[in-house]
Amino acid sequence: MEIDLLFKIAAIGILVAVLHQVLVRAGREDQAMMTALTGIVIVLAMVVREISSLFNTVKTLFNL
Repeated sequence: MEIDLLFKIAAIGILVAVLHQVLVRAGREDQAMMTALTGIVIVLAMVVREISSLFNTVKTLFNL
């Protein structure tokens, strides 16, 4: 696993947290929630891609 993935996830988390706070303070709770959900979906997509890569590596390693 690359350390870049962790930095990307951390950067997305910080960005989403800041945007969420700004939107909540502006009184736009609906958009704040959508921003948080979008951040979660993006991070989950990144993690699923890495898990898929891991499974492919295990399959080739054991000739399955």
